Amino acid sequence: MASLTPVPAARLLGPTEIRELAARLGVQPSKRLGQNFVVDAGTVSRITALADLGPDDVVLEVGPGFGSLTLPLLAVARRVIAVEVDRALAAELPVTVAARAPQLAGRLEVVTADAARVGQLPGEPPTVLVANLPYNVSVPVVLHLLATVPSLARALVMVQAEVADRMCAPPGSRTYGVPSAKLAWFATARRSGSVGRGVFWPVPRVDSGLVSLVRLAEPDAAAVRGTALRADTFAVIDAAFSQRRKTLRAALATWAGSPGAAEAVLREAGVDPALRGEALGIADFARIAAAAARSAGPDTISRS
Repeated sequence: MASLTPVPAARLLGPTEIRELAARLGVQPSKRLGQNFVVDAGTVSRITALADLGPDDVVLEVGPGFGSLTLPLLAVARRVIAVEVDRALAAELPVTVAARAPQLAGRLEVVTADAARVGQLPGEPPTVLVANLPYNVSVPVVLHLLATVPSLARALVMVQAEVADRMCAPPGSRTYGVPSAKLAWFATARRSGSVGRGVFWPVPRVDSGLVSLVRLAEPDAAAVRGTALRADTFAVIDAAFSQRRKTLRAALATWAGSPGAAEAVLREAGVDPALRGEALGIADFARIAAAAARSAGPDTISRS
């Protein structure tokens, strides 16, 4: 990364300031929205450092909440696009930034939207996703953004510790499953640290984990992307893990139309029908989807 241009530091938020903001706005953390706000300045500083941002990076932040992570991100990135579904919090975020880091206020763009459905983003395309993601929608949000924002080259996200393990699990491991396989279509994933539950308000019942993602660049991903459409491959993944303990011949029977049809497609793809889904990597799932399209036609295979 290029060296960072020095800027005046932002005044970060702590537990007292966040609770005062919440009281003034009449905001109570929402279980429905999965809101657990980081109230520890050291944690947001650590996340910002691990994101390894350069002065030309445009950050996409999901769920900025009161702005505890937004403030240190603004100090090192060229621009921050903050996507917040809570209208009260979205309206207050520019006010907080103007009060605590007025010299950085021009770098902030707030989008009031659901990150799992957001489409076109304003201004320059974001290069890095950095976010404390709501526990209940973390993987769908990451998959949606990787699919719809191709400019994202990498990410650092904080998620529930168990979800972090699943996101980073390799084929054959106990925690490997749908999130691991689908994320592998887009990027490599690795654990970048742990975060205790005590830095949040309200305090969750579980710890969190940090996950680093690096988008796969051509030609590394070309072999996968060229064999089948992403939707077809993801349908195979969903079917394979819907009955995790069954062989692929049995697990893919409904998807393919029958156990015999599933076996034929698997053999066409060069995959042993006696294997389970947890043994396959993303390229294997893509080959199965491509083989199904070649042998049965696009209208005879059910898709998610």
